[in-house]
Amino acid sequence: MIIRLKDGSEKEYAQPMSVLDIAKDISEGLARNACAGQVNGETVDLRTVVSEDSDLNILTFNDEEGKLAFRHTASHVLAQAVKRLYPEAKLAIGPAIEDGFYYDFDREGGFTPDDLEKLEAEMKKIVKENLALKPFVLPRDEAIKFMQEKGEPYKVELIEDLPEGETISFYQQGDFVDLCAGPHILYTKGIKAFKLTSIAGAYWRGSEKNKMLTRIYGTAFAKKEDLEAYLTMMEEAKKRDHRKLGKELGLFMFAEEGPGFPFFLPKGMTLKNTLIDYWREIHLREGYQEVSTPVILSRKLWETSGHWDHYKENMYTTVIDDEDYAIKPMNCPGGMLVYKSQPRSYRDLPLRVGELGLVHRHEKSGQLHGLMRVRCFTQDDAHIFMTQDQITDEIKGVTRLINEVYSQFGFDYFVELSTRPEDSMGSDEDWEMATNGLRNALDEMGLKYIVNEGDGAFYGPKIDFHLRDSIGRTWQCGTIQLDFQLPQRFEAEYVAEDGTKKRPIMIHRVCFGSIERFIGILIEHFAGKFPVWLAPVQVKVIPVSEKSMEYAQGVYDQLKAAGIRTELDRKDEKVGYKIRQAQLEKVPFMLVLGEKEAAEGKITVRSRDKGDLGVADLSTFIADVKKMTETREK
Repeated sequence: MIIRLKDGSEKEYAQPMSVLDIAKDISEGLARNACAGQVNGETVDLRTVVSEDSDLNILTFNDEEGKLAFRHTASHVLAQAVKRLYPEAKLAIGPAIEDGFYYDFDREGGFTPDDLEKLEAEMKKIVKENLALKPFVLPRDEAIKFMQEKGEPYKVELIEDLPEGETISFYQQGDFVDLCAGPHILYTKGIKAFKLTSIAGAYWRGSEKNKMLTRIYGTAFAKKEDLEAYLTMMEEAKKRDHRKLGKELGLFMFAEEGPGFPFFLPKGMTLKNTLIDYWREIHLREGYQEVSTPVILSRKLWETSGHWDHYKENMYTTVIDDEDYAIKPMNCPGGMLVYKSQPRSYRDLPLRVGELGLVHRHEKSGQLHGLMRVRCFTQDDAHIFMTQDQITDEIKGVTRLINEVYSQFGFDYFVELSTRPEDSMGSDEDWEMATNGLRNALDEMGLKYIVNEGDGAFYGPKIDFHLRDSIGRTWQCGTIQLDFQLPQRFEAEYVAEDGTKKRPIMIHRVCFGSIERFIGILIEHFAGKFPVWLAPVQVKVIPVSEKSMEYAQGVYDQLKAAGIRTELDRKDEKVGYKIRQAQLEKVPFMLVLGEKEAAEGKITVRSRDKGDLGVADLSTFIADVKKMTETREK
């Protein structure tokens, strides 16, 4: 039996071997750190026996799949602790997620923060007991009966949804058994560094029609120091919370009269418009034409696009002249009407059309979260209409643009290719062609990417860009979606070089994603300390006393005339208080002006980040700030 390892080397064995035994043969250290295995691309338990020639990857916590197996085990330890302390609680689901794990429970009265402390203590006992996680299987009917006897109705429902004749897998640790496909680490003692982090409500299977359960979130790491680093990051995230900073900095607000609908205040509007100006500049440079389409459009349009059948539950509707209309959740159908507004030739393609369109989507109230999840937002859409042989170049062009945008703000990012979801439209052939088009472009650019199976849009596959902020969190923002369906449904055409009429191919793409959400991300990324070009107020003029107010007014007027965003502090307060206030407002520069500065015609400059910069000429300072703004200095 030949085992081919990830590094290209091979191992030969005369008899079948478990993944763990192969890991031990390679290195005792590797075996100690192993969380799971990957045999011919399938993630498996370490106990899995390999009996034929195979490709094998030993997964540790440093591998994504290994991390998931580790944290999934932590969720089982949590569930066992809950059943020990609160045996009346019913088990729902408990998966590993990107930053940790959660488990949903049905318990009268839910759980409190005090309960979390008790549960952590019980989890530590379970870890210390070093229980083995042992898999076993049952036929479907026996599995249903088994869970019925245990009084676990949610597990019964999950099994009943599986096909007849299916073999059902479980994992047992001590006296605790859970319905689970695995994989898991071998013993509970491996879960040493963990923390229960929060409690939330969650509908069973995500439907408001079902019962509200209690979700307990937690995280787990292989090393204690990594857990401590993560918890420190989360504390830092709390300080950077855009909802808190947005209020303190006077950027935006929400009102009971419009839940989930943001109000932008003057400083927030300045920030938003600065971003939009940047968007317009780079898109004009790249050959995009800007349009604007109506917010309310006929039901017939949404039926043609497929949104009425596939997205209606997320749309706001109204009736005009006895006909159904919908407030647009997306800009694309309007973009199709723009394309069809005149005859098109192959000479017009690629046609790049951009729109900063206000869209509305019905988000559940429990999912609303500041600017990150709202019910109306400005989507920085663009639709590119092209021929099939232009696909690769256009995707490359969009990718370069998105890379430029993220680099401007200091974001790293990674890429996902999302494939056909269950709820989709179009032929297998079109989906394969579209998916390959995206895949080929990524491969040609040499971009590393992760395949996210089944997470594409209902009309086509997509490339998603996940940016990483200054404290290591990731956000999905930019996207490129390839669409063969809408041009077909709208009967869009162009005249080809040979005079025949052909169907264009369409790209949907965003850079920011949503202006509102991107602002939320920027607030947290910069902790409210925006670079000079982006700051709503770039300079605060601070007179030391009333005696220097006239000079301060003159400096303020010159700054305004130069196009610098500035404020004059007229408050009758001590200069120390004014400086502290400007610091709290995170203004990049403060000009402290007293009688001496007035007499000499100079300014004393303080930097938000560097402190006192000393005396300077106003003209030189203005030139420096204008340069920082024009070059968008980071």
